[in-house]
Amino acid sequence: MRIVLVTPYLPAACNGNAHTALRWRHFLRQAGHRVDMGLSWQGEAADLLVALHARRSHAAIARFSEAYPARPIVLILTGTDLYRDILVSPEAQISLKLAHRLVVLQDQGLLELPVPYRAKTRVIYQSAPAIASAQRPVRYFNVGAVAHLRAEKDPFRAVLATRLLPVASRIQAWHVGGELEPGMARIAEDLAASSPRWHWFGARPHGETRRRIARSHLLVVSSRMEGGANVICEALTAGTPVLASRIPGNVGMLGEDYAGYFPLEDEQALAALMWRAESDAAFYAQLVDQCAARAPLFSPARETAAVQSLVAELA
Repeated sequence: MRIVLVTPYLPAACNGNAHTALRWRHFLRQAGHRVDMGLSWQGEAADLLVALHARRSHAAIARFSEAYPARPIVLILTGTDLYRDILVSPEAQISLKLAHRLVVLQDQGLLELPVPYRAKTRVIYQSAPAIASAQRPVRYFNVGAVAHLRAEKDPFRAVLATRLLPVASRIQAWHVGGELEPGMARIAEDLAASSPRWHWFGARPHGETRRRIARSHLLVVSSRMEGGANVICEALTAGTPVLASRIPGNVGMLGEDYAGYFPLEDEQALAALMWRAESDAAFYAQLVDQCAARAPLFSPARETAAVQSLVAELA
């Protein structure tokens, strides 16, 4: 088939949506389909439209549906779709209706959809290739975070938590992610200057970031909303356990009974978890074991099969 893949972010953005689009293009080409990826649909002939983001890709979805009413549309729902836009945006709501298949990236996402749409929805976990855990530091306890600087990610919760750690803690924390909202880079610079345990590296290449994750003892995901954080996949497939805000998008990735959750926007609880993971070997081992048990959900082979099966279903 000839497939058009519309995404609000191209690979240069180096964010979660861009990585999702790249993986889907790869999986579909691997199955023998011709895939053209872009920011919008230009009217070219296509057998199938795959769109990422209900609101941002609405124009492409509406025009494709009008031009080819019998041809299928697959809509991949992001965190801002599920936890904000489909509640308030008429464009996002129309996109849900027009799509022949909806895709959510973790199992809790299904619960956010109106009941009539759930039958046409598929849960497809994102993936990351396994990477061997690197040698982790011995003299200090390495805690990382990966998120562009924008409000939805609550990016400064980890640095605030480092200020509450006991003097005896050996934790050194780092953050990778560029500025997406004006003024946040200045805040990051000021926090780094006044927080000796925390280091901000800005945007970094993906390979370098994965290696940092693999060298860390923990990864913090403090987001206010997530559709299914790809960085969780990257941490678990590198053997690095996660401390995560207890929001549906993270619970859908890590499971209801995961021991590493903290209440949203609660740096005191996060600091307590960080210290416990550092100082309590049994608790840290529990996090490692629970993450290892979830890691197979995020294998590329599993995601490949799910994506290709979905498109075959519509062919």
